[in-house]
Amino acid sequence: MIETIRFTLNHRPVSVATGRERPLLWVLRTDMELTGAKFGCGEGLCGACTVLVDGEAQPSCQLTLGDITGSEILTIEGLTKNGDLHPLQQAFIRHDAMQCGFCTPGMILKAYGLLLATREPTYEQIIDGMDDNLCRCGAHVRIVKAIQTAAEAMKGGPS
Repeated sequence: MIETIRFTLNHRPVSVATGRERPLLWVLRTDMELTGAKFGCGEGLCGACTVLVDGEAQPSCQLTLGDITGSEILTIEGLTKNGDLHPLQQAFIRHDAMQCGFCTPGMILKAYGLLLATREPTYEQIIDGMDDNLCRCGAHVRIVKAIQTAAEAMKGGPS
């Protein structure tokens, strides 16, 4: 059954006329033309499709529109402000924390959710917090360094 589903996407109210059971990932990629969230495993295990839902990192392949009605959704496309890269994006570039880039949007959003919850995470907290996001290229050490750098830059609060 087609319904109008309303939520906030990247700081703007949106509505989509579709079924409640439709996966958020495909609405983002197809209807909204936001391709930062990637289809990886389709099981919510790799993190490639990570978005923030009300400030918490979630795999968008496992969420339906019915799940997120009325929620605030943040994708990698909504992380920049006035064209300026977020400190996490800057840190990922500075530390070369990517190779192919496929996992990068999900990694950054998972890290952002972690930093919202834990302002000054320890090394172990970063490792535990990022455990569900996989980098097939093996850039994990640089990713952790980037998150540490961004945490330092964001000490005054989320950017």
